[in-house]
Amino acid sequence: MSVPEHPVPESPAAAGPDRPASVGPVGGPAASSPDVHPRGVPGALDAVTAEATAWEGVSTTTGDRGEWSFRLGRREIGHLHGDRVLHLAFPKAVWHELHEAGRITFHPVFPGRVGWAARAIHDEADVRDVVALLRINYDRERERHPRAAA
Repeated sequence: MSVPEHPVPESPAAAGPDRPASVGPVGGPAASSPDVHPRGVPGALDAVTAEATAWEGVSTTTGDRGEWSFRLGRREIGHLHGDRVLHLAFPKAVWHELHEAGRITFHPVFPGRVGWAARAIHDEADVRDVVALLRINYDRERERHPRAAA
């Protein structure tokens, strides 16, 4: 699978001197940047939910640790922790491609473990990319398990 199917929308807030190319739940732009919300982007969870639940077969549920899980059938395609971070998993080749593009970083529970990923939400461009990352997993699962959405 090639990642460019769901590119990151260009934004003035994209990588630059105040924002590293690879952002994670702990890293990211300086707190003084005007487009940064230290606790994420207010309303991000609602915006991502509205978009993802419009896809055939996607449902949501709250997990054991309070995470907001997006599911296709019984399979989780990713989950949000409030308005601030997305956690999900990818096959190693896809993970490497996304990591090299600066779109994901290591999952904080599995540091250094390829496959598990995190994407911090600092601005509206991050919200759009979170949707795109979920869509990558959605499309992968639909391809692998076509009846999951039924």
